[in-house]
Amino acid sequence: MDHRREELEKKRAKLAELRRQREERKRAAVQAREQQTTTGGKMDSQDINDLVNSLVGDRARSPSGQLGLAGTARQSRETLVEGRDRSISTATSIGTQIGSPDPGAATPGLVASPNPAAAAVGGMTAGPRILPDFKASSMVIFDFPPKEKIVYNKEMQTADNSWETDEKLLSEEEIERRVQEIREADEKARAAKEEEHAKREAEARSREAEIKRLTDEQRSNILESSEFATFMGQRSRVMERALDEDYDFMVDYTLASVAEADEADGERLKLAMTFHDDKVSRNRSVMDVTWSNRFPELVAAAYNRNPMAPNEPDGIVAVWNTHLRERPEFVFNAPSDVLRVSFSDFNPHIVVGGAYSGQILLWDTRAKALPVLKTPLTANGHTHPVYALKVVGSTNAHQLISASTDGLVCSWQLDMLAQPQEVIELTHPAHLRTDEVSVTCLDFADNETTAFVVGTAEGVAYQVNRYDRAGCKSGLNGFDAYRAHAAPINSLNFHPPAASDFTDLFLTTSSDWTMRLWRARTAAKPASTVPADVKPLHVFDAFDDYVYDARWSPVHPSVFASVDGTGRLALWNLNQDIELPAQSVTSGRALNKLAWDRPGRRIAAGGADGSVYIYDVGDLSTPRPDDHAKFTRVVAELAN
Repeated sequence: MDHRREELEKKRAKLAELRRQREERKRAAVQAREQQTTTGGKMDSQDINDLVNSLVGDRARSPSGQLGLAGTARQSRETLVEGRDRSISTATSIGTQIGSPDPGAATPGLVASPNPAAAAVGGMTAGPRILPDFKASSMVIFDFPPKEKIVYNKEMQTADNSWETDEKLLSEEEIERRVQEIREADEKARAAKEEEHAKREAEARSREAEIKRLTDEQRSNILESSEFATFMGQRSRVMERALDEDYDFMVDYTLASVAEADEADGERLKLAMTFHDDKVSRNRSVMDVTWSNRFPELVAAAYNRNPMAPNEPDGIVAVWNTHLRERPEFVFNAPSDVLRVSFSDFNPHIVVGGAYSGQILLWDTRAKALPVLKTPLTANGHTHPVYALKVVGSTNAHQLISASTDGLVCSWQLDMLAQPQEVIELTHPAHLRTDEVSVTCLDFADNETTAFVVGTAEGVAYQVNRYDRAGCKSGLNGFDAYRAHAAPINSLNFHPPAASDFTDLFLTTSSDWTMRLWRARTAAKPASTVPADVKPLHVFDAFDDYVYDARWSPVHPSVFASVDGTGRLALWNLNQDIELPAQSVTSGRALNKLAWDRPGRRIAAGGADGSVYIYDVGDLSTPRPDDHAKFTRVVAELAN
């Protein structure tokens, strides 16, 4: 309020000063006009009276006499000259006031008579004197105002309203009334502000009364709770994924072409990243790896038990993220060693595993670490280790096919694992000890859900039918045997549907240090009535240890990869060479399993040391326009 009152007092003083200055200017202007009018009139009248008296008065006093005439003439001539000079000076001054450029010009106010006798006045010595004839003329005086000067003042940015009339200025009563209104508004605002402040203080005091301080025991209970651990785990993974970027902000783009050329000339198959966590994979081996089809950055790995930690879970499934390298995205526990793992192609949250105890385990990424569903340990399902899993069918009707070394192939519904929907017992009467066929691996051809091929521990692959049909019964077809390996078959993989002409080709790897290429018999063809051995198209024997796995590239028709006990990952291109791999790298420890990602640009390999290695394949897996035709010729030559 004091500041506001001071401003009003300053404005009132300024208004009084403006009024005083305006009155002074008015008085000064009136005085100037009066003085100018009075001075001009007196000057003109005095000049005229002096001239008339000098001419007329002397004549009345001296009418005759030579001497008087001479003196009078001389005096008149002096007076005339003096009057003329004075008239000229007066006219000159008047001409100067109206702006005449020539001081010696004729005076407009006095005009001489054209009578020639008047010109002889100055030269008369005697005789009567002739008076000049004067005429009066009107004069117009122009008053030009001075040029207005505009001065900029930083202190006052408003217009100067000093020329306004008094009617437009506020009266004292109006100013007092407005000041009173401003004071009342300020008082109301201050009262409202104080009321709001008091209200906030009361709310703060009430909140402080409600807040309770946690004791050390309560704080420790919160920190040790599972909900807090889950929250911190989820949020920390998000932050680590965001920070795990290998972008080089100091990159020199002028050298990009050189770097690309060096990379193209160098080794194409190179190690991109390694996943290893002591809490998860210490003293464990990777038994299986698989990529997610829905989330291409996720790769799952199955681990066996840690013999040095009996209190830890026997089996573990770790889901790794390529953007989170320090620890896995999810960790699932199992009551037994997990031998096989697979993502569901129709539900991205479901992870399925096969255990050494014969159980089928199902985990959900939205739930906790324990399985949400699992098969019971009864004779209704598997009682031996499950070495093969495959999800087949469509989105609305899909099933899980599992096979075990107990000679059973079971079909399961993923939402009900209490008992299998179908059970196929695989028997072969030609076996020496038992009729059971110990299955170690299986795979389905493209667009095939009723017939598949299994690999056995005796080194022979058989075709199996799920249902009876014309020419063959359900179960194992013992007449068509893919017999070539001398040791158990470790893996079996059909050609992917990228090239429809080669979907009947499949690869098998064995512990006899070899890998073989086969052409499967069509399922529509009736089975043989006599035993017949199918010969392989080619045998790959450029290995120095057990060959654990081999997988076709999902995009290139003639490229596949293999891993063996020496820790070597070999990349084969049958269009270039059928005897030696095109590229290979060694990790130092045995590699058990491998898997291609869906775009065919990376390979995940699981090692016996518990690490998961991610390799970049480069341009070797990119098919060229003529690769399909070349591979057709290669397969035809191998078949002949």
